[in-house]
Amino acid sequence: MARLEDIPDVEREVIMNLRLPDYPATPFVAGPPLNERRVAIVSTAGLQRRGDRPFGVAAGDYRVIPGDTPPGDLVMSHASPNFDRTGFQNDVNVVFPLERLSELAAEGVIGSVAEFHYSFMGAADSEDLEEPARRLAELLHADDVDAVLLVPI
Repeated sequence: MARLEDIPDVEREVIMNLRLPDYPATPFVAGPPLNERRVAIVSTAGLQRRGDRPFGVAAGDYRVIPGDTPPGDLVMSHASPNFDRTGFQNDVNVVFPLERLSELAAEGVIGSVAEFHYSFMGAADSEDLEEPARRLAELLHADDVDAVLLVPI
């Protein structure tokens, strides 16, 4: 990850002036015990399957990643030149811990792993993400997901 002081002045100025949205508090909703929950991954690593459409700069959409996608078929198209891809290149579980979730399901720590997982492009404006996030919530609901592992990158 680049340090703020190492980023060129123009880019640093943009980062320092980013608007941070104020989200209202949401009520806590009790769910089933963890060992009964169906878990999906939502990452902001800009991942897609090899051959899928890459993310554009500041893209606000997401890509669907089936749970049976081999790790070698995941591509990162995160567009920031300041983004360090070393962790992803060494171990995809750093940004998309599907193998770890599968291990947790096999051990009975979680109930099951969702059939589909999702990746956004982390550099998108949060206001551009609201509508895609609402559509994604419908997909998660349709897959009976009741817990999401958010992996912010």
